[in-house]
Formats: sequence, C-alpha cells, structure tokens
Amino acid sequence: MSADAADAEDWERSVAGDGEAFGRIFDRHRDRIARHSHRLVPNAHEVDDVVAVTFLEAWRRRQQVRLVDQSVLPWLLVTATNTAQNLRRSARRHRAFLERLPEPPDVSDSTESIEGGVAMDALRNLGLSDRQVVVLCVLEGFSTNEAATALGVPPGTIKSRLSRAKRRLAHQVRPLAQLTTTPEEA
Repeated sequence: MSADAADAEDWERSVAGDGEAFGRIFDRHRDRIARHSHRLVPNAHEVDDVVAVTFLEAWRRRQQVRLVDQSVLPWLLVTATNTAQNLRRSARRHRAFLERLPEPPDVSDSTESIEGGVAMDALRNLGLSDRQVVVLCVLEGFSTNEAATALGVPPGTIKSRLSRAKRRLAHQVRPLAQLTTTPEEA
C-alpha cells in the first residue's frame, strides 16, 4: 500500500476518533514536518513547538482537513508554515513589549545586609542545635511542632533549646548593643 493510500485509510479512521490511526500518520509525517519547520524557525525547541501545534491542530480540526491526492501531508505543511509564522510574530511582539518596559532599578542582594551585625554574630556563636532551632522557629516562623518534626526531636526539646538559645543571644547582644549605643540613645 502506498503512503498516500495509507494516509487516506488512516485519516478516515482518525476522523472517526481512532488515536492509533492518527499516531501512524504522526509517525509517517513527523520528520518531514520537522525538516520543513527547521527552515522556518531559528532553533530546535521552536521546531518541536511547530510540530506539536501542527499535529494538535490536525487532530482538533480533523473533520475539516482536506486530503490532497489521498495525502494529509500538504495540509500539514501549510499548517506548519502558518504555525511557524504565528510563533515568529508572537516572539517579535514579546520582544517589542520587553523593550518598552523600563529598566528595573538596581537592587542590592538582601543577603548583603545580613552579613554582619551584632545579632548575626551572636547567632553564629550559638551551637548548631540551638542555631537550628532559632532559625526554624524565630527567623523562619515554624511552630514548635513543625521544627520538632524537621529536626527529628520531641517538641519539648525544641522548647528548651529555644529558651536556652534566646537567653544566650540576649546575654551576647545586650553588652554589645550597650557598647554601640550613644548616651543620647540610652
């Protein structure tokens, strides 16, 4: 059986909703549509997009597709050409839109502002288990139960570590804060 006759038979079955017949048409013409699309769009992922949209449209509009000499290939090629043109037009509009947007303000990385400071130095001086609890419960806002689950310890352990860590932080931060405070601020 010739490819055109196979197209006609498989297309008739596809129109009736036979996905396997449509799959055979896809397998038969996919590479040809991809080669055609490669001439129309600049890169491989866009070629894949054109092929996918072409066959999606073929399935979606299968009742209206006209075969030429018992072949669906001409309809697929025209649809691939239109799809590639639509893709290029959409990309051009997107680029033009992006060019019209104002430049974003230069924003420094927020981690730079956290690098130092009395509180961060005090946090770094805590032991690992206390630091983990402070980070989870105080800085990240997790509940005692959530932190306990994350660390694999009972909630009571989290509560006692958090209490101990807060005391240690307070003892470390108060003397340092007093040194940096001017008499007017006190």
